[in-house]
Order: sequence, then structure tokens, then C-alpha cells
Amino acid sequence: MPDNESILGGKTYLVTGVTSGIGKVTARRLAATGGTVIAVARDSARGQSAVADIRGHAPQGRVELHVADMSQLDSVRKLAEQIQGRYERLDVLVNNAGVSKQAREVTADGLEMTFATNHLGPFLLTNLLLDQLRGSAPARIVTVSSSVHKQVKEIPWDDLQGAQSFNGLKAYNLSKLMNILFTRELGRRLADQGVTANSLSPGFVHTGLGREVTGGFAVFLKLSRPLQKSPEAGAATSVYLATSPDVAEVTGGYFQKSASAKTSALAQDDEAAARLWQLSAKLSGLA
Repeated sequence: MPDNESILGGKTYLVTGVTSGIGKVTARRLAATGGTVIAVARDSARGQSAVADIRGHAPQGRVELHVADMSQLDSVRKLAEQIQGRYERLDVLVNNAGVSKQAREVTADGLEMTFATNHLGPFLLTNLLLDQLRGSAPARIVTVSSSVHKQVKEIPWDDLQGAQSFNGLKAYNLSKLMNILFTRELGRRLADQGVTANSLSPGFVHTGLGREVTGGFAVFLKLSRPLQKSPEAGAATSVYLATSPDVAEVTGGYFQKSASAKTSALAQDDEAAARLWQLSAKLSGLA
């Protein structure tokens, strides 16, 4: 019987947000299986540096850089076209890229930056690549969320993008709740189609995500540094969901520490998940 690594060797993985932290480690570990890793970065120079690092740690893999800004819908569409045109198959999509903004920023599409990068971009990319994933079945979709989704007590449907009232931490927490709701609805829609969808919390990880934070929360991050996990530890659940035979048929789930975990009650709201999908489809031009 072939071992799990040799079975994984011929697979193609797409990982967004590979320039640092969890994304880089995830891409490195997937490349170590001997597969092809499509490494997506927003900045070309940082992306090239990351790819060189990944190749250095995992020379047995094939790693190719694609530059795309997940906050820009046209950029996401171009990325999907490139993937469809260049690769015959796509076995695993890892939606990892994310931002946390202290102040409200608006993209060229008129979207709030955190919402666009953390939710709408991955939503659009996933939908555009669904046919390719189905054609590569069994395939997997892995989306990095966070336990901070539990801080959201109510979804502000009339102000999802903080146009009326913006708070950076609340916007980030809400985007992580959206990741889970999206995954829940995606799992339902993909039932019996050979593609699974799961989300995860990497834990409290030391990454560059909070580099723009100021004030009291910045002090908290500094003081809590000894308690923060390394990116290597934080990437473990992403890699588990992308590769483990134990979750080959699990879909619509939420994981932490490579095990099924409990979400907030709000994250289990099927009506909210369906409503978010419809709104997202309209905003991204899919509907």
C-alpha cells in the first residue's frame, strides 16, 4: 500500500496569502508532499521571496507564483482564469489570505477592505473554481476563520461593511463569522458532488495580521506574545484539512487543533448562511 505522502504527491494545491505566517507554512508543508502548489500573493516581490523560501524548504514540490489582490474583484477573476487555463486539475483550495484594518478603507470596487479581502474575494474565487474542483474530485476547500467569530452577537445586515459605523476589530470578527457561514452553505450546496468544504481556527497565532493595530489592543498583543502560537503550529489544522484521509468525507465543519470544534450559535444559523450567500453573489457579480 502506498503511504499517504506518495498518494498526495500528484495533487495540485492553491494557497492564498503565502507571503508570511500561516500561509507560507501551509504552502511549504503542502509542497513537501511532492505536489504542485499554486502560491498566491498580492505583492510580486514579496511573493517571489516567499516562493524562494518555500522551494528551499521543500525542493521536492513544484511551486508557482501567481499575483492577485483578493480585495479586488477583477484581480480575483483574472486569477481564476489563469488557474483554469494553466492547470488541468485543482485538488485543494486553501482560502488563507486575510487582513485586519484599524481604519475603514474602501477598494476600487467600493467595498470595505476587510470585508472584501477576508470574505468576498474568497467567496468569488471559490465559486469561479468550483467546476475545476468538481472535475478533480475528490477535492477539498479549506477556509481559515478564527475563534473570534464568537465575539459577534448579532449580524448587522443593514451595515455589513461598516459604512455607518466602523470598528476595525468588529469588522475582522464579523468577516471570520462570514467565513464559517460561507463554508456551511457551501458544504450544503456541494453535497454528493465530490468536493468538501471546511473552515478552521488556527488559534492565537503570532503573525503580521495585527501590524496596523494601535492603542490598547496593540499593548495586549505585545504583552500576550509569549502565549501566541508559532505560524508552524497555526498552520497544522489547515494542512490537516487539506491532506488527512480522516476528513476525506467531512464537509461543512469547523475545526481547531486538527479536531472538530464548536462554533457560536450564530455560526450555525442556516438562514443567515443562505442570506449571506445571496448578498455575496450579488456584490461579487455572480447573481
